[in-house]
Amino acid sequence: MNPPSRSVLIVVAHPDDAELAMGMQLLDHARAGDRVRVHCLTTGHPRDGDTRRSECLAAAKILGVTGYTFSAIPDTRFVEHRGRINADLFAVFTQDRPDIVYTHFPDDQHLDHAVTGEETTTVALRETNDLIYFRSPYSRNFEPNRFFTGTPDLLAAKEAALRCFTSQQQLDMGLFRTLTAIAYRQHMHHRIVERLPDNAHGAEMFRTARQIIHATASP
Repeated sequence: MNPPSRSVLIVVAHPDDAELAMGMQLLDHARAGDRVRVHCLTTGHPRDGDTRRSECLAAAKILGVTGYTFSAIPDTRFVEHRGRINADLFAVFTQDRPDIVYTHFPDDQHLDHAVTGEETTTVALRETNDLIYFRSPYSRNFEPNRFFTGTPDLLAAKEAALRCFTSQQQLDMGLFRTLTAIAYRQHMHHRIVERLPDNAHGAEMFRTARQIIHATASP
């Protein structure tokens, strides 16, 4: 019997945050039959909004994301707009009560990431079962306790999704691939790494903030 599909919501500060942090996990959720949504709090400067929305939607098709929505919070101004962010997030959670929520680890040098993580945590602890943080490039003190090991085809799909973000010139795909392949090893003993499947291809790292597990059988 296939497990019931779950509603998965990813809340991010900027376009490409979700794809960069957890593109393989996104597609794996979709392939498992889960309903995957991404909500992005800003599309950057108003002159870039249409371009960045289009890039997100193109990446969504590759990764199986069925819903990609946006707020209009000014980029780099999240601290001043916490009340608006909180209200927007409650509305997003109400649309389709998520079973699992992913967001930025709140301890982050980028204030937009930090505020996104903090405000999503506030809402998620009231509105959902499982809350999981992903690592951003500027995360601090991030100690993962959950590792998703990908496959060559998942990594290829993630790379294809990231290539949709042509407006983001800082995405060095060669460097990205190298970091994906080695970054998790600093957190796992080499004996564990040696026992990973042969087709394990890189990893995406997470920290579980809360997980609620229900009994599967009655006596």
